[in-house]
Amino acid sequence: MSTLARIKELEAEATEAISAATDTATLEELRVKYLGRKSELTGILRGIGSLPPEERGPVGKEANRVRGALEEALERSHEALAAEELQRQLEADRVDVTLPGTRPVRTGHLHLITQTRREIEDIFVGLGYRVLDGPEVEHDFYNFTALNHPPGHPARMLQDTFYVDPASLPEGVRNEEGLPPGPRDVLLRTHTSPNQVRAMEVSEPPLFVIVPGTVYRRDTMDATHLPMFSQVEGLAVSEDVTLADLAGTLQEVARALFGPERETRLKPDFFPFTEPSVQVDVSCFRCNGTGKLPDGSRDGVCKGTGWIEILGAGMVDPNVFGFVQDGRYDPERIQGFAFGMGIERIAFLKHGLPDLRIFYENDVRFLEQF
Repeated sequence: MSTLARIKELEAEATEAISAATDTATLEELRVKYLGRKSELTGILRGIGSLPPEERGPVGKEANRVRGALEEALERSHEALAAEELQRQLEADRVDVTLPGTRPVRTGHLHLITQTRREIEDIFVGLGYRVLDGPEVEHDFYNFTALNHPPGHPARMLQDTFYVDPASLPEGVRNEEGLPPGPRDVLLRTHTSPNQVRAMEVSEPPLFVIVPGTVYRRDTMDATHLPMFSQVEGLAVSEDVTLADLAGTLQEVARALFGPERETRLKPDFFPFTEPSVQVDVSCFRCNGTGKLPDGSRDGVCKGTGWIEILGAGMVDPNVFGFVQDGRYDPERIQGFAFGMGIERIAFLKHGLPDLRIFYENDVRFLEQF
């Protein structure tokens, strides 16, 4: 069979196959078969140079004509079949408007702890404080010693933590020098208070800062305790800062957090790095400070007292200023106050939650409420 005859035979064969195709996938297979790089027609076009001179022109002309005709036929058939397939898909995907709608997937949002932390930060920034950060893996010196907890001080036992340096030993175990953990040891911080001395080392007075962050203690996880929680430490140092300034500041913060009608009270307490030390209570926002609910029953939130403890505070102990290098914080010239509050506790009280553990259970039913 001559080459021209074979070209006409390929044209007839391909045209019949294209007409019989019922879907676009079959058309693609036919395109590859008859017009692809390895197709017979493409081979003929590539081999024209090997034909006798008198056949080259007629064969090349006919092969190009057939190629063009098949491309047009494929395109027409593809348009028709694609339209049919789209119509069938639209009919199959038709929405039944009588069916209940599908609930849209909600986008993510900030965790309640982060929301509360940012709210606290905004309040203090509005009062003129700066927000600082500090290391979670801390030196014993900053975590304890510089805060008036020298090695062997019993107050350390109230804040058992995790020692992370191989040379460090847990509380009650003696090191090679026969002493309890001391300034050389490395641990997970038990509070954000170490940043009191760190902030004073890099800043001249007056100084007004808060330090939010995560802290760690060897506590058993239960409804009111967590081994890891968030805390905000505050420090205000100047020549004329007084306990009255502390009381006014914390009352403003309590009203911003719990409502403008809230009252605060200060009760004597003890913290090694403040003197005097106070516990700060806020009037109960559930019973409005009465201790009783509208039905006359005892309010369980404040335990019938009308007050809720929210944080500890006090005037900075002069010994703490002594740990700042270069004597820039002379306790004879300046004074200040410090306070610390648990962010989980603030959120816990503000939203009336029953259990601190719920913050870390990742229950979507809880998270979506905030």
